[in-house]
Amino acid sequence: MTVTEYLGSVAACSLTVEASTGLGPLTLDGGMMAAVAMLDSMRKQQGEVHLVGNGGSAAIVAHAQNDFVKAAHTRARVHQDIPLQSALSNDCGYEVAWAKSLNMLMRTGDVLIAVSSAGESASIINAVAAARKKHAMVITLSGFEPTNRLRQLGDLNFYVPSDEYGHVELTHAALLHHITDEVARA
Repeated sequence: MTVTEYLGSVAACSLTVEASTGLGPLTLDGGMMAAVAMLDSMRKQQGEVHLVGNGGSAAIVAHAQNDFVKAAHTRARVHQDIPLQSALSNDCGYEVAWAKSLNMLMRTGDVLIAVSSAGESASIINAVAAARKKHAMVITLSGFEPTNRLRQLGDLNFYVPSDEYGHVELTHAALLHHITDEVARA
């Protein structure tokens, strides 16, 4: 495959993203507008964006945190601080490390952005449950199987219908770039 073909396939994949709420499907533009409105409202209330992901998704949310803070002037925090993550993982187990961190640092009115390529990571699912207990809003980004657990859990869900990590991760990064750009303009 040439790089032109690869980039074309990523672009084509990105245009198939499905947005939804618990009430049903949205257009992608409608989902993006809802995400921006949610985050802008949270920002005006002095809330904070919390971001979680594992592996490649951890790198994506770390980049998004930089963009939220620097470009969108929005309080944002990733939960993969290595000393804290290793302490919580050691004491409580990796599956609940993000949830424990969120329990300590999240406030009512904050927003969790949970990113998982396959949407099945126990640590991410548990983080969403912790955010719910804090009465936070949740935005999910997932891919692979359309029935993945994470896709069912957000107030807003963005699903990439692909089982190729690169396509899913690049699309998640593009979606988060768009969100931060629009929040910065709001």
